[in-house]
Order: sequence, then C-alpha cells, then structure tokens
Amino acid sequence: MRVLGVDPGLTRCGLGVVDGQPGRASMVAVGVVRTPSDGDPGERLVYLEQELLAWIERFEPEVIAIERVFADVNVASVMTTAHATAIALLLAAKKGIPVAFHTPTEVKAAVTGDGRAGKAQVTAMVTRILKLTERPRPADAADALALAICHTWRGSTQARYTAAAATHGGRR
Repeated sequence: MRVLGVDPGLTRCGLGVVDGQPGRASMVAVGVVRTPSDGDPGERLVYLEQELLAWIERFEPEVIAIERVFADVNVASVMTTAHATAIALLLAAKKGIPVAFHTPTEVKAAVTGDGRAGKAQVTAMVTRILKLTERPRPADAADALALAICHTWRGSTQARYTAAAATHGGRR
C-alpha cells in the first residue's frame, strides 16, 4: 500500500510517502512545504495546494493519512492547521483518494509503542523503521512519515473517508 502522510500546517506542512504493509515499510519520499508566516493567507493556501497536488500526481498514493487536528488554547494555530487540512481533503476528494485521520497519540503508539512519546523518540523510531541513514528533519517531515507508517500498519482498522462517492467516481 502506498500512503501519503500529511502533517498539516500552513507555515510548515510535512509530507511523507511510504510503501508498506503491517510490519514493513519503506520510504519513497519526504519533504516539507513552507510558506511565509507573514504572507497573504490565500496565496499561502494556493501554494500549498499546488505543492500537495504535485506530490499526489507524482507519487500516486492509494490513501492519504492526515493528522487529526485537536483543540488547543492557540486558536490561530488550530485555524491555520485546519485550513491546511482542508486543502488536503479537497485534493483527495478531487482525485477520489480515500483519507484516513489518525490522532497524534495513535501515531506515536504505532511507531514507538508509547502514545506519549516525544518528538525525538518518534523521529528516532521513524529513522529506524525506515532504515534511513539520517533522521528526517524538520520534525514535520518525520511526523508525516510516522503518519504514513501508522496507516500502513494499522489502517485497515481505521475508518476511511472516501471522497470518490462525492466526486465523479473515478480516481484519476
């Protein structure tokens, strides 16, 4: 299964593509889409859309795994994260690609065995699981890979939101 993991954010949106199945995973690609925090929000969203679309078209994921946004005291941060999530959902719907949401706790538990693991531990385990020679940086990139690993290992038990029913029924 090929999974595109998306760690949504408007300033930094982590992207990671993994091929895998339960117990095995290999990295295909990893990166971060960056936009200037002082830029026009609409232009930032358009840029994120263009970059994410390029990844979808290049790597042809079977599923997009997105970190579930959780409420925080910083409403502005939650809103920009939600905007980035909406871009990923919109593109998935247009392409007819199923989307799965995974909570940060679920992702941490899947890759480290501990739902309360810190970012350094998640990054170390992603590096080990994927047999990488270097740790993926920044943390957004490692988190995106962790999301993709989580879905390849646990995805069959997760609810998926299929956009194909709302579109023309075709994937491409």
